[in-house]
Amino acid sequence: MKNIKKLTLLHSNDMHGDFLAEKIDDKLVGGVSMLSGYINQVRREEKNVLYAISGDMFRGSIIDSEFRGISTIQIMNILGPDVVTLGNHEVDYGLAHLLFLEKCAEFPIINANMYITTNHKRLFAPCKILNVDGMKILFIGVLTELTLLECKKDNLIGTFVTLEDAAEEIGRICNTYNSIDIDLTVLLTHIGFEEDKELAAMLDPAWGVDVIIGGHSHTFLTEPAVVNNIPIVQAGIGTDQIGRFDINIDTDNNCIDSYTWKPVPINSANCPRDPAIEEVINVYQSQTDAKYGQILTRFVRELTHPSRIRETELGDLFADILKDALGVDIFLMASGSIRVDKMGPIVTKGDFNICFPFDDTAHLLYWTGAQLKTAIKRMLRDEALGGAHTEFYQISHGLEIEYDQKTHSFLKFDYEGEPVDDERVFSIGLQQYHYKNMKDSFDLDIEEVEKIKKARVVATSCKDVIEEILSEGQHQDTEGSGRLIIHTA
Repeated sequence: MKNIKKLTLLHSNDMHGDFLAEKIDDKLVGGVSMLSGYINQVRREEKNVLYAISGDMFRGSIIDSEFRGISTIQIMNILGPDVVTLGNHEVDYGLAHLLFLEKCAEFPIINANMYITTNHKRLFAPCKILNVDGMKILFIGVLTELTLLECKKDNLIGTFVTLEDAAEEIGRICNTYNSIDIDLTVLLTHIGFEEDKELAAMLDPAWGVDVIIGGHSHTFLTEPAVVNNIPIVQAGIGTDQIGRFDINIDTDNNCIDSYTWKPVPINSANCPRDPAIEEVINVYQSQTDAKYGQILTRFVRELTHPSRIRETELGDLFADILKDALGVDIFLMASGSIRVDKMGPIVTKGDFNICFPFDDTAHLLYWTGAQLKTAIKRMLRDEALGGAHTEFYQISHGLEIEYDQKTHSFLKFDYEGEPVDDERVFSIGLQQYHYKNMKDSFDLDIEEVEKIKKARVVATSCKDVIEEILSEGQHQDTEGSGRLIIHTA
């Protein structure tokens, strides 16, 4: 007879400082109070429970940004995850600050990717074995390439580059620890749903990987995707839901006997509140409310940003502000910098900080018309238009593009009403991250681009520029259409 033990494995990803519940259809939804209440309820009801977070605890809320993640770590300490892996936004406040935050954490943070180049020593523990009711559960942390790009700014920090490299490292860790009777192996990844499926296909079944819990692409699933006999799951974004595995483990053969998985909505209908965690949040919120409650501006109406892979109203407004304020021909502003799908008509300082939480420098550089077309074609590749979590840009006024995805060609590529000449040189504004990672974002080499003229910083804070211009004017309005027309295949 098989020796079967049950494990309940709860998981979150891409929480992005989503601490507070919101009212939807007269029902409270999300927030860490009810999330904590649900986790605590399951811990009381079930014998063997683990809770894991698959990256991006940070960024997206005023409370997180104002206290540079320290508030998030304290709140997470009360939430009590059993293991956490890093996401790309964990390094937003700098690597040194991340290492400080790790010291504040009362839970293990794992990552197999990041290491010091001089001696190849890892910056974090690559894995964690948790003992539950006599079972040994191995967790391995794997990071997204977006973080790898961010770490290029520090030559002392190395990372894996390809999924093949990551698969090889996973095999090395599994080979090392499977000899100590591991009952279940879980990959906590932050590489995106499509990449998770590619990675799963590369894994040797002999390594014994049983489950992949992912993040980064904010994918909401109603059932697992199964590749190479490995269930792959993800729980959307924020705290509106949590993933739940109920797994029957064959401890004699160290494998899954059977399992069920489902997303569980976090709302007032089925989740109790946690007063203890609310007290901590209220302390931080009272401090941020006093600072961020002031009205910044008023729009004519609510402006929207419903998708990161299309031209939007907020995208047009912000890209235009940066173009005009900095005096460049074209500003390409990252769609992912806008973190809400709507804002206004009344905009407080807090609303703007939630909408645009990232603060980086603006770089002035020079591209030929041909290079500009290469950059835009890279942005409009099929992978991006198909919904993959790639970089996409909002374009400032003056540039008008019509693109046919079926033929991968431009039907129109005009600047100020005239077709763009390949030899014409344009001044281009980019945020720091995208300037630093120009090859990946635009398929352009910095060295080649700077043969025209060396790039330079023209603003130390894009956020300051947008906030200042917003505060100077009332009743702003934009159309959010006409600059980038895409005929999909």
